[in-house]
Amino acid sequence: MYEKVILWATPAFFLLIAIEIVVGWRRRRSQYRVADALNSIALGQMSTYIGVFGRIISFGLYVLIYEKARVVTLDSTSVWAWIVGLLLYDFLYYWYHRFGHEVNVLWAAHVVHHQSEEFNLSTALRQTGTSYLFSWVFYVPMAVLGFPPALLLGVGLIDLLYQFWIHTEHIGSLGVFDRLFASPSNHRVHHAVNDRYVDRNYGGLLIVWDRLFGTFQPELREEPVVYGTRDPLHSWNPLWANLHSYAGIARDSWHARAWGDKLRVWIKHPGWRPLDVSERYPKAPFQLSAVAKFDRPLPTALAVYCVVQSVLVLGLGTHFLAVVPGWATAPTVAYLAWLVLCLCVIGGLIEGRRGYLWAETLRVAAFGVIAAAIVGVGVPFAREVIGLISLVMIAWLWAAGRSLSGRDAPQFAA
Repeated sequence: MYEKVILWATPAFFLLIAIEIVVGWRRRRSQYRVADALNSIALGQMSTYIGVFGRIISFGLYVLIYEKARVVTLDSTSVWAWIVGLLLYDFLYYWYHRFGHEVNVLWAAHVVHHQSEEFNLSTALRQTGTSYLFSWVFYVPMAVLGFPPALLLGVGLIDLLYQFWIHTEHIGSLGVFDRLFASPSNHRVHHAVNDRYVDRNYGGLLIVWDRLFGTFQPELREEPVVYGTRDPLHSWNPLWANLHSYAGIARDSWHARAWGDKLRVWIKHPGWRPLDVSERYPKAPFQLSAVAKFDRPLPTALAVYCVVQSVLVLGLGTHFLAVVPGWATAPTVAYLAWLVLCLCVIGGLIEGRRGYLWAETLRVAAFGVIAAAIVGVGVPFAREVIGLISLVMIAWLWAAGRSLSGRDAPQFAA
Protein backbone atom coordinates (compact mmCIF):
# COMPACT_ATOMS: atom_id res chain seq x y z
CA MET A 1 0.00 0.00 0.00
CA TYR A 2 2.71 2.47 1.03
CA GLU A 3 4.77 1.94 -2.13
CA LYS A 4 1.70 2.35 -4.35
CA VAL A 5 0.74 5.64 -2.71
CA ILE A 6 4.30 6.97 -3.05
CA LEU A 7 4.39 5.94 -6.71
CA TRP A 8 1.14 7.79 -7.39
CA ALA A 9 2.17 10.84 -5.34
CA THR A 10 5.65 11.24 -6.87
CA PRO A 11 4.49 13.00 -10.09
CA ALA A 12 2.48 15.45 -7.95
CA PHE A 13 5.55 16.14 -5.78
CA PHE A 14 7.68 17.00 -8.79
CA LEU A 15 4.94 19.08 -10.42
CA LEU A 16 4.66 21.17 -7.26
CA ILE A 17 8.45 21.50 -7.07
CA ALA A 18 8.46 22.74 -10.68
CA ILE A 19 5.74 25.26 -9.86
CA GLU A 20 7.71 26.48 -6.83
CA ILE A 21 10.82 26.91 -9.00
CA VAL A 22 8.85 28.97 -11.52
CA VAL A 23 7.29 31.09 -8.76
CA GLY A 24 10.72 31.71 -7.25
CA TRP A 25 12.13 32.65 -10.64
CA ARG A 26 9.29 35.09 -11.31
CA ARG A 27 9.72 36.63 -7.86
CA ARG A 28 13.50 36.66 -8.30
CA ARG A 29 13.72 34.84 -5.00
CA SER A 30 14.66 31.24 -5.67
CA GLN A 31 15.57 28.86 -2.81
CA TYR A 32 16.89 26.13 -5.11
CA ARG A 33 20.46 25.04 -5.77
CA VAL A 34 20.94 22.10 -8.13
CA ALA A 35 23.29 20.17 -5.84
CA ASP A 36 21.16 20.64 -2.74
CA ALA A 37 17.90 19.70 -4.50
CA LEU A 38 19.44 16.59 -6.11
CA ASN A 39 20.81 15.55 -2.73
CA SER A 40 17.42 15.98 -1.03
CA ILE A 41 15.69 13.97 -3.75
CA ALA A 42 18.38 11.27 -3.55
CA LEU A 43 17.84 10.99 0.20
CA GLY A 44 14.10 10.69 -0.35
CA GLN A 45 14.75 7.91 -2.84
CA MET A 46 17.14 6.10 -0.53
CA SER A 47 14.69 6.32 2.37
CA THR A 48 11.87 4.91 0.24
CA TYR A 49 13.96 2.06 -1.16
CA ILE A 50 15.40 1.07 2.23
CA GLY A 51 11.87 1.34 3.58
CA VAL A 52 10.93 -1.76 1.60
CA PHE A 53 12.83 -3.65 4.32
CA GLY A 54 12.44 -1.09 7.11
CA ARG A 55 8.67 -1.29 7.06
CA ILE A 56 8.87 -5.08 7.39
CA ILE A 57 10.49 -4.44 10.78
CA SER A 58 8.41 -1.50 12.02
CA PHE A 59 5.06 -2.51 10.55
CA GLY A 60 5.65 -6.18 11.36
CA LEU A 61 6.22 -5.35 15.04
CA TYR A 62 3.07 -3.22 15.07
CA VAL A 63 1.04 -6.11 13.62
CA LEU A 64 2.51 -8.52 16.19
CA ILE A 65 1.62 -6.24 19.11
CA TYR A 66 -1.84 -5.59 17.65
CA GLU A 67 -2.53 -9.30 17.34
CA LYS A 68 -1.17 -10.26 20.76
CA ALA A 69 -1.82 -7.30 23.05
CA ARG A 70 -4.76 -5.19 21.84
CA VAL A 71 -7.43 -4.56 24.45
CA VAL A 72 -10.25 -3.88 21.97
CA THR A 73 -10.79 -4.28 18.21
CA LEU A 74 -11.75 -1.12 16.34
CA ASP A 75 -13.60 -1.12 13.05
CA SER A 76 -11.27 0.01 10.26
CA THR A 77 -14.29 1.21 8.24
CA SER A 78 -15.52 3.57 10.97
CA VAL A 79 -15.16 7.26 10.20
CA TRP A 80 -14.74 8.00 13.90
CA ALA A 81 -11.97 5.42 14.20
CA TRP A 82 -10.12 7.21 11.39
CA ILE A 83 -10.64 10.67 12.91
CA VAL A 84 -9.55 9.58 16.39
CA GLY A 85 -6.74 7.52 14.87
CA LEU A 86 -5.42 10.50 12.92
CA LEU A 87 -5.50 12.74 16.00
CA LEU A 88 -3.83 10.10 18.15
CA TYR A 89 -1.21 9.39 15.47
CA ASP A 90 -0.40 13.09 15.20
CA PHE A 91 -0.12 13.35 18.99
CA LEU A 92 2.28 10.39 19.11
CA TYR A 93 4.16 11.80 16.11
CA TYR A 94 4.71 15.00 18.09
CA TRP A 95 6.49 13.02 20.81
CA TYR A 96 8.41 10.90 18.34
CA HIS A 97 9.53 14.08 16.57
CA ARG A 98 10.35 15.82 19.84
CA PHE A 99 12.41 12.91 21.17
CA GLY A 100 14.13 12.88 17.78
CA HIS A 101 15.55 16.28 18.73
CA GLU A 102 16.23 15.51 22.39
CA VAL A 103 17.92 12.06 22.31
CA ASN A 104 21.23 11.83 20.48
CA VAL A 105 20.75 8.45 18.77
CA LEU A 106 17.26 9.46 17.63
CA TRP A 107 18.63 12.76 16.35
CA ALA A 108 21.24 10.80 14.38
CA ALA A 109 18.34 9.26 12.46
CA HIS A 110 16.26 12.42 12.14
CA VAL A 111 19.08 14.87 11.38
CA VAL A 112 19.00 13.89 7.69
CA HIS A 113 15.80 15.89 7.25
CA HIS A 114 17.48 19.02 8.64
CA GLN A 115 20.79 18.89 6.77
CA SER A 116 19.65 21.00 3.84
CA GLU A 117 20.72 24.63 4.09
CA GLU A 118 17.79 25.60 1.86
CA PHE A 119 14.08 25.38 2.58
CA ASN A 120 11.86 24.34 -0.30
CA LEU A 121 9.57 21.53 -1.38
CA SER A 122 12.51 19.29 -2.27
CA THR A 123 13.53 19.51 1.40
CA ALA A 124 10.29 17.73 2.27
CA LEU A 125 11.51 14.71 0.31
CA ARG A 126 14.75 14.64 2.31
CA GLN A 127 14.03 11.71 4.63
CA THR A 128 16.11 9.39 6.78
CA GLY A 129 16.79 5.75 5.96
CA THR A 130 17.19 4.61 9.59
CA SER A 131 14.09 5.90 11.40
CA TYR A 132 12.43 2.49 10.98
CA LEU A 133 14.65 1.20 13.78
CA PHE A 134 13.03 3.52 16.33
CA SER A 135 9.74 5.01 15.11
CA TRP A 136 7.57 1.93 15.71
CA VAL A 137 8.05 2.23 19.50
CA PHE A 138 6.10 5.49 19.64
CA TYR A 139 3.02 4.01 17.94
CA VAL A 140 2.69 0.95 20.19
CA PRO A 141 -0.21 2.64 22.08
CA MET A 142 -2.27 2.58 18.88
CA ALA A 143 -1.69 -1.16 18.52
CA VAL A 144 -2.67 -1.81 22.13
CA LEU A 145 -5.79 0.34 21.76
CA GLY A 146 -6.87 -1.75 18.78
CA PHE A 147 -6.30 0.48 15.77
CA PRO A 148 -5.98 -1.95 12.81
CA PRO A 149 -2.66 -1.99 10.92
CA ALA A 150 -4.33 -0.76 7.71
CA LEU A 151 -5.71 2.24 9.59
CA LEU A 152 -2.27 3.02 11.01
CA LEU A 153 -0.81 3.02 7.48
CA GLY A 154 -3.63 5.24 6.24
CA VAL A 155 -3.41 7.93 8.92
CA GLY A 156 0.39 7.78 8.78
CA LEU A 157 0.32 8.53 5.06
CA ILE A 158 -2.15 11.39 5.58
CA ASP A 159 0.12 12.91 8.21
CA LEU A 160 3.21 12.46 6.04
CA LEU A 161 1.70 13.78 2.81
CA TYR A 162 0.25 16.82 4.61
CA GLN A 163 3.74 17.87 5.67
CA PHE A 164 4.98 18.18 2.08
CA TRP A 165 3.40 21.57 1.36
CA ILE A 166 4.65 23.27 4.54
CA HIS A 167 8.26 23.17 3.29
CA THR A 168 8.22 26.45 1.38
CA GLU A 169 9.23 30.08 1.82
CA HIS A 170 6.69 31.35 -0.70
CA ILE A 171 3.72 31.17 1.69
CA GLY A 172 3.74 33.70 4.52
CA SER A 173 1.75 33.87 7.73
CA LEU A 174 -1.75 32.37 7.48
CA GLY A 175 -3.22 34.02 10.56
CA VAL A 176 -5.58 31.81 12.59
CA PHE A 177 -4.53 28.74 10.59
CA ASP A 178 -1.00 29.12 12.00
CA ARG A 179 -2.41 28.92 15.53
CA LEU A 180 -3.99 25.50 14.99
CA PHE A 181 -2.09 23.69 12.24
CA ALA A 182 1.48 23.07 11.20
CA SER A 183 2.09 25.65 8.47
CA PRO A 184 4.97 26.95 6.35
CA SER A 185 5.66 29.74 8.84
CA ASN A 186 5.65 27.35 11.81
CA HIS A 187 7.78 24.80 10.03
CA ARG A 188 10.38 27.31 8.87
CA VAL A 189 11.04 27.92 12.56
CA HIS A 190 11.45 24.18 13.10
CA HIS A 191 14.23 23.95 10.49
CA ALA A 192 16.18 26.89 11.94
CA VAL A 193 19.50 26.87 13.81
CA ASN A 194 18.86 30.28 15.44
CA ASP A 195 18.99 30.13 19.25
CA ARG A 196 15.45 31.45 19.53
CA TYR A 197 14.06 28.93 17.05
CA VAL A 198 16.02 25.74 17.59
CA ASP A 199 14.06 22.68 18.85
CA ARG A 200 10.61 24.20 18.41
CA ASN A 201 7.37 23.46 16.50
CA TYR A 202 7.36 19.66 16.29
CA GLY A 203 3.76 19.22 15.19
CA GLY A 204 3.17 17.28 11.98
CA LEU A 205 -0.48 18.11 11.30
CA LEU A 206 -1.51 20.16 14.33
CA ILE A 207 0.59 22.81 16.05
CA VAL A 208 -1.66 22.76 19.12
CA TRP A 209 0.55 20.05 20.67
CA ASP A 210 3.43 22.54 20.73
CA ARG A 211 1.21 25.14 22.35
CA LEU A 212 0.07 22.63 24.97
CA PHE A 213 3.56 21.37 25.83
CA GLY A 214 5.52 24.63 25.65
CA THR A 215 7.51 24.10 22.43
CA PHE A 216 5.76 26.64 20.19
CA GLN A 217 7.68 29.56 18.71
CA PRO A 218 6.23 31.93 16.09
CA GLU A 219 8.33 33.13 13.19
CA LEU A 220 9.57 36.68 13.82
CA ARG A 221 10.14 39.31 11.15
CA GLU A 222 13.08 40.76 13.04
CA GLU A 223 14.93 37.44 13.08
CA PRO A 224 15.30 35.76 9.66
CA VAL A 225 15.54 31.99 9.72
CA VAL A 226 18.92 30.35 9.07
CA TYR A 227 18.55 26.75 7.91
CA GLY A 228 20.69 23.66 8.37
CA THR A 229 22.27 21.94 11.37
CA ARG A 230 24.83 23.02 13.94
CA ASP A 231 27.06 20.13 12.89
CA PRO A 232 26.91 20.61 9.11
CA LEU A 233 27.23 17.64 6.77
CA HIS A 234 29.40 19.24 4.05
CA SER A 235 28.77 16.41 1.62
CA TRP A 236 26.33 15.44 -1.13
CA ASN A 237 26.76 11.72 -0.47
CA PRO A 238 23.34 10.38 0.63
CA LEU A 239 24.76 7.34 2.40
CA TRP A 240 27.15 9.47 4.43
CA ALA A 241 24.25 11.82 5.21
CA ASN A 242 22.54 8.89 6.94
CA LEU A 243 25.68 7.76 8.78
CA HIS A 244 27.33 11.09 9.59
CA SER A 245 25.83 11.68 13.04
CA TYR A 246 26.03 8.02 14.09
CA ALA A 247 29.75 8.13 13.27
CA GLY A 248 30.20 11.25 15.41
CA ILE A 249 28.46 9.66 18.39
CA ALA A 250 30.44 6.44 17.96
CA ARG A 251 33.74 8.38 17.93
CA ASP A 252 32.86 10.21 21.13
CA SER A 253 31.73 6.96 22.75
CA TRP A 254 34.99 5.26 21.75
CA HIS A 255 37.16 8.09 23.08
CA ALA A 256 35.27 8.45 26.39
CA ARG A 257 37.21 6.98 29.31
CA ALA A 258 34.26 6.31 31.64
CA TRP A 259 31.95 3.44 30.72
CA GLY A 260 28.96 5.48 31.82
CA ASP A 261 29.89 8.25 29.41
CA LYS A 262 30.27 5.71 26.60
CA LEU A 263 26.55 4.97 27.06
CA ARG A 264 25.35 8.45 27.97
CA VAL A 265 26.65 10.00 24.75
CA TRP A 266 24.03 7.96 22.85
CA ILE A 267 21.06 9.02 24.96
CA LYS A 268 21.90 12.55 26.07
CA HIS A 269 20.78 15.67 24.22
CA PRO A 270 22.43 16.24 20.82
CA GLY A 271 25.62 18.21 21.25
CA TRP A 272 26.42 16.73 24.67
CA ARG A 273 29.94 15.33 24.93
CA PRO A 274 31.87 13.80 27.85
CA LEU A 275 34.14 16.37 29.48
CA ASP A 276 37.31 14.38 28.83
CA VAL A 277 36.38 13.98 25.15
CA SER A 278 35.65 17.70 24.78
CA GLU A 279 39.02 18.54 26.28
CA ARG A 280 41.00 16.15 24.07
CA TYR A 281 38.96 16.64 20.89
CA PRO A 282 37.52 20.16 21.11
CA LYS A 283 35.01 21.55 18.67
CA ALA A 284 34.51 25.20 17.88
CA PRO A 285 31.36 26.61 19.50
CA PHE A 286 28.43 27.27 17.17
CA GLN A 287 28.17 30.83 15.93
CA LEU A 288 25.22 31.88 13.80
CA SER A 289 27.27 34.60 12.14
CA ALA A 290 29.79 32.00 10.94
CA VAL A 291 27.23 29.80 9.17
CA ALA A 292 28.08 29.40 5.49
CA LYS A 293 26.33 27.20 2.93
CA PHE A 294 28.22 24.18 1.65
CA ASP A 295 28.82 24.69 -2.05
CA ARG A 296 31.34 23.43 -4.59
CA PRO A 297 31.57 24.91 -8.09
CA LEU A 298 30.51 22.39 -10.70
CA PRO A 299 30.89 22.74 -14.49
CA THR A 300 27.49 23.32 -16.10
CA ALA A 301 27.86 20.33 -18.44
CA LEU A 302 28.62 18.05 -15.49
CA ALA A 303 25.71 19.48 -13.49
CA VAL A 304 23.38 18.70 -16.41
CA TYR A 305 24.88 15.20 -16.64
CA CYS A 306 24.15 14.65 -12.92
CA VAL A 307 20.57 15.84 -13.37
CA VAL A 308 20.05 13.43 -16.30
CA GLN A 309 21.56 10.51 -14.38
CA SER A 310 19.47 11.36 -11.30
CA VAL A 311 16.32 11.25 -13.43
CA LEU A 312 17.36 7.88 -14.89
CA VAL A 313 18.02 6.47 -11.41
CA LEU A 314 14.66 7.81 -10.26
CA GLY A 315 13.03 5.89 -13.10
CA LEU A 316 14.96 2.79 -12.11
CA GLY A 317 13.83 3.26 -8.52
CA THR A 318 10.22 3.52 -9.64
CA HIS A 319 10.66 0.17 -11.37
CA PHE A 320 12.19 -1.21 -8.15
CA LEU A 321 9.17 -0.19 -6.07
CA ALA A 322 6.78 -1.63 -8.65
CA VAL A 323 8.39 -5.06 -9.00
CA VAL A 324 10.03 -6.00 -5.70
CA PRO A 325 6.83 -6.94 -3.80
CA GLY A 326 6.85 -10.17 -5.80
CA TRP A 327 10.60 -10.78 -5.66
CA ALA A 328 12.69 -13.00 -3.40
CA THR A 329 14.97 -11.40 -0.79
CA ALA A 330 18.32 -11.91 -2.57
CA PRO A 331 17.49 -10.12 -5.86
CA THR A 332 15.69 -7.38 -3.92
CA VAL A 333 18.78 -6.74 -1.79
CA ALA A 334 20.99 -6.74 -4.89
CA TYR A 335 18.70 -4.25 -6.65
CA LEU A 336 18.62 -2.05 -3.54
CA ALA A 337 22.42 -2.13 -3.25
CA TRP A 338 22.72 -1.09 -6.90
CA LEU A 339 20.38 1.88 -6.40
CA VAL A 340 22.28 3.01 -3.29
CA LEU A 341 25.56 2.75 -5.21
CA CYS A 342 24.13 4.82 -8.08
CA LEU A 343 22.98 7.57 -5.71
CA CYS A 344 26.34 7.67 -3.89
CA VAL A 345 28.39 7.89 -7.07
CA ILE A 346 26.22 10.69 -8.44
CA GLY A 347 26.59 12.46 -5.09
CA GLY A 348 30.37 12.25 -5.41
CA LEU A 349 30.18 13.73 -8.90
CA ILE A 350 28.03 16.60 -7.62
CA GLU A 351 30.81 17.35 -5.12
CA GLY A 352 33.16 17.70 -8.08
CA ARG A 353 35.49 14.89 -7.02
CA ARG A 354 37.56 13.72 -9.97
CA GLY A 355 37.96 10.23 -8.51
CA TYR A 356 34.26 9.69 -9.01
CA LEU A 357 34.66 10.04 -12.78
CA TRP A 358 36.20 6.56 -12.74
CA ALA A 359 33.53 5.24 -10.38
CA GLU A 360 30.81 6.63 -12.64
CA THR A 361 32.48 5.18 -15.73
CA LEU A 362 32.43 1.73 -14.16
CA ARG A 363 28.82 2.22 -13.03
CA VAL A 364 27.59 3.20 -16.50
CA ALA A 365 29.56 0.41 -18.14
CA ALA A 366 28.26 -2.18 -15.64
CA PHE A 367 24.70 -1.01 -16.09
CA GLY A 368 25.10 -1.22 -19.86
CA VAL A 369 26.28 -4.83 -19.60
CA ILE A 370 23.45 -5.78 -17.21
CA ALA A 371 20.79 -3.99 -19.29
CA ALA A 372 22.06 -5.58 -22.51
CA ALA A 373 21.97 -9.02 -20.92
CA ILE A 374 18.38 -8.55 -19.71
CA VAL A 375 16.78 -6.49 -22.49
CA GLY A 376 18.88 -7.81 -25.35
CA VAL A 377 17.39 -11.29 -25.30
CA GLY A 378 15.14 -11.56 -28.34
CA VAL A 379 15.10 -7.81 -29.08
CA PRO A 380 16.87 -6.95 -32.36
CA PHE A 381 19.72 -4.43 -32.03
CA ALA A 382 18.92 -3.83 -28.34
CA ARG A 383 22.45 -4.66 -27.22
CA GLU A 384 23.95 -2.42 -29.87
CA VAL A 385 21.71 0.51 -28.91
CA ILE A 386 22.39 0.05 -25.18
CA GLY A 387 26.12 -0.16 -25.83
CA LEU A 388 26.04 3.01 -27.94
CA ILE A 389 24.09 4.90 -25.26
CA SER A 390 26.58 3.78 -22.60
CA LEU A 391 29.52 4.99 -24.70
CA VAL A 392 27.81 8.34 -25.32
CA MET A 393 27.19 8.76 -21.57
CA ILE A 394 30.81 7.95 -20.73
CA ALA A 395 32.09 10.36 -23.38
CA TRP A 396 29.77 13.09 -22.07
CA LEU A 397 30.95 12.38 -18.51
CA TRP A 398 34.64 12.80 -19.28
CA ALA A 399 34.11 15.81 -21.53
CA ALA A 400 32.06 17.50 -18.82
CA GLY A 401 34.46 16.58 -16.01
CA ARG A 402 37.76 17.33 -17.72
CA SER A 403 38.26 20.51 -15.70
CA LEU A 404 37.97 18.80 -12.31
CA SER A 405 41.12 18.63 -10.23
CA GLY A 406 42.66 15.28 -9.36
CA ARG A 407 43.14 15.91 -5.63
CA ASP A 408 39.90 14.32 -4.42
CA ALA A 409 39.52 10.54 -4.45
CA PRO A 410 36.23 8.77 -3.71
CA GLN A 411 35.33 9.02 -0.03
CA PHE A 412 32.33 9.37 2.25
CA ALA A 413 32.93 12.71 3.93
CA ALA A 414 34.26 15.99 2.67
